[in-house]
Amino acid sequence: MDGDRQCPTSPPSMAFHMRHIQNPIGWGGWPIGLMAKTEIETEADTVAEISEQQVYGANQSNNPFAIQVAEEEATFSVVDNTRTPKTRTFGRGGGTIFRGRGQRGQGQRGGRGTFQRVDNGRNQRGGYDNRGGRGGRGGRRFGWRDDKPQRNRDPSVAVRPDWTLLEEIEFARLTKLNLDAGDAEDLESYGFLYYYDRVFDKQPGAKTSEKKLQLLERAAYNVTTSSDPIIQELSEKDEATIFATDNILSMLMCAPRSVYSWDVVLSKHGNKVFIDKREGSNLDMVTVNENATDAPLEISEGSKDSINNPGALMMEATHINQLFPLQVVNEVESQKKEMQNEHPFYNPSVETDPPASKAYRYRRFDLSLERDEEPLHLIVRTELDAVMKNSVGADQHLVMKALNEFDSKAQGSGGALDWRTKLQSQRGAVVATEMKNNSCKLARWTTQSILANADQMKLGFVSRANPKNTNDHILLGVLGYKPKDFATQMNLNLNNGWGIVRTICDMVLKGEDGKYVLIKDPNKQLLRLYQVPENTFEEDQDEVEAIPEEKDE
Repeated sequence: MDGDRQCPTSPPSMAFHMRHIQNPIGWGGWPIGLMAKTEIETEADTVAEISEQQVYGANQSNNPFAIQVAEEEATFSVVDNTRTPKTRTFGRGGGTIFRGRGQRGQGQRGGRGTFQRVDNGRNQRGGYDNRGGRGGRGGRRFGWRDDKPQRNRDPSVAVRPDWTLLEEIEFARLTKLNLDAGDAEDLESYGFLYYYDRVFDKQPGAKTSEKKLQLLERAAYNVTTSSDPIIQELSEKDEATIFATDNILSMLMCAPRSVYSWDVVLSKHGNKVFIDKREGSNLDMVTVNENATDAPLEISEGSKDSINNPGALMMEATHINQLFPLQVVNEVESQKKEMQNEHPFYNPSVETDPPASKAYRYRRFDLSLERDEEPLHLIVRTELDAVMKNSVGADQHLVMKALNEFDSKAQGSGGALDWRTKLQSQRGAVVATEMKNNSCKLARWTTQSILANADQMKLGFVSRANPKNTNDHILLGVLGYKPKDFATQMNLNLNNGWGIVRTICDMVLKGEDGKYVLIKDPNKQLLRLYQVPENTFEEDQDEVEAIPEEKDE
């Protein structure tokens, strides 16, 4: 990145409105270095620290929202996360078999290792850890038409007595950040892609286009950042300072749109930071109507609907999103597109199921500021699901995601139209309603598509065959969008997202070596950053490893 390149102010938008106003809401000045790079020196002279009322327990000398231009700031500190836990997985009984983090002890590449196979995500123990409906998965958008009593949701993870609160960061501050990361550099690519079946593009919503959602057994992987052998190699070569996956990074970049609680784990040692998800994290869950004015009610909130509460809906939506990409490709071995390198996680000597169509692109972004003495780069593992030929015969890479309809008449439907009668004739209204009810989810998907440099994001529209049955689903059709165009429609500003990532990572880089946990408050529009003991969550990992795998009958 050129040293004199500026970070442009984001355009006016509904969700990410940026103006160069000094002290716009009385909390002090702009956060560290995330305004135009050429303005940092002059702005720093007039900025005051955030009040202690806004950053409880924060050390003001390390406060990232008090601009400090000092030579030592450019000396960042890094990570050595050798712990390689496993994730719970999705798939037995039909569907994608999700294998998560590598086995403990397989910290280095070459152990390509085995990945623990666990229960189907549709079951309570499997997939992505429903935790009995906990995890802040209910409620409506805080502060959105506040005409009803505020819901009290649970946090995604319980704060422990030995955790130290470092920062509280309100969304109002996050939405004002801005950093232009420019174009990414492609480093390596792995895996393969099958070609998309264009028959699914024909007449979305028409009765003749309906197809039953099929159950397919394919091996898929959901390896967290620090357990990825490719990222481990890139870290050893000092290719970047910050490492993440697109799934985790998109949550940080879209944090101001989130309502439900979530958390990420950041590990720092020296001058490297790994952004991870913990075992049982709800980051892998696909939310449903999270941003609706009257979002689905939790059982604990009085809901008597066992299949349409947030936890059940997320399990269903996550299951659908594993099946949908498998069904819409032609699995022809002679025609698949191979990436530069073989699949980094699939081991044919131990796997019984074929791998799902998936390509992994490792891409590097420059998050440097003019004041930095050394460049600050971020490497992210991105994913692609399929490929197709365009009108001139060139390959276009696709990200495949599925929206799902549960019951347009049920509580929590968010005023959604009946897809079976409206998708064909009023698809614009259907999509607009989804943008409103699922703003966070769609923003994350769009961000992941842009991070991966996908040519198109395909959205499948999946509905229950019967509103009272969560096991059978119908694919009504597929719509395709250019990710950047879709981002514009959603008022999604990636420069704001990069500003958020840089700010959070600066907090960790300025701290001591060790482990940190960032948690979205379940009931307020703010994030909390904690410093935690190094062995935090490892006891949870031991419990998961102790669970014996069930035998297929």
